[in-house]
Amino acid sequence: MLVLFTGVVVCAWMPARKVRAGRGARLPSLRFGSLSLSDILSLDDIREGRASGAMTAEKRSTGAMSERRRAQLRLEISREAARLFWDQGVTATSGDQIAQAVGLSTRTIWRHFRSKESCAEPVVMQGVVTLLAVLRRWPRHSSLEDHLTAELTALRNGEAKAPVGLPDELLAMKMIRLADTEPALRTAWLMACDQVEREMREIMSDRLGRPVDDLEVRLYAASSAAALRVLDEHIGALALDGEDVGEFTDVAALARRYATAIRTATGEAVGDPID
Repeated sequence: MLVLFTGVVVCAWMPARKVRAGRGARLPSLRFGSLSLSDILSLDDIREGRASGAMTAEKRSTGAMSERRRAQLRLEISREAARLFWDQGVTATSGDQIAQAVGLSTRTIWRHFRSKESCAEPVVMQGVVTLLAVLRRWPRHSSLEDHLTAELTALRNGEAKAPVGLPDELLAMKMIRLADTEPALRTAWLMACDQVEREMREIMSDRLGRPVDDLEVRLYAASSAAALRVLDEHIGALALDGEDVGEFTDVAALARRYATAIRTATGEAVGDPID
């Protein structure tokens, strides 16, 4: 969830114990369907884009794509580009390699993306989808702590399905980590954060009963989005660097940490139940 919540979603799915989730880490007891977390982190078993990409090549000849199908194709390309960027670096990855991985022509890749680096954008945007969905569902009668605790508990217990699958959340986490050293990927990440800020304006406006373009609303939204970005970057870096992320696997504590960040960013103006 804003890998921002990607980090939160990943940690919420983890057992309430200390775990290490970096490269090379072996976590045989932690599984998501048929995959272990370490399988997913290395992407050895993730090749969704290839199969569906071939199907897309067939569909292209039948006429214009729907917007939904076009978005799905962009995501399929993005998944394979992200895998290549993580495995061999952005500089060493070419448009031809991305096209080959998806099963499309290079010309088709450039029809959907302005550059190879921009291929990461759909995957990076996946990293904020769950967070935004959770915050949109924040009921007026609940505190932010209670709402986040309930949502993360439901995810961990399988009582709710996240709008973005764990493989995409982890790919987003990896691209955000690469964004530390890759300016073009940083641009994609900041674009996603800007979307979070815009959504936060709506949420702040509703909670405070003020217009969405009110200065205080905009300031609170901007500071909250920045706080969430820093938290998520921190958690993602710990996980991918193989550090101990055990402190983030307690759902209630994790919810309090994120809620406190928003409360602090808004000077306690946002976080309580409202009538």
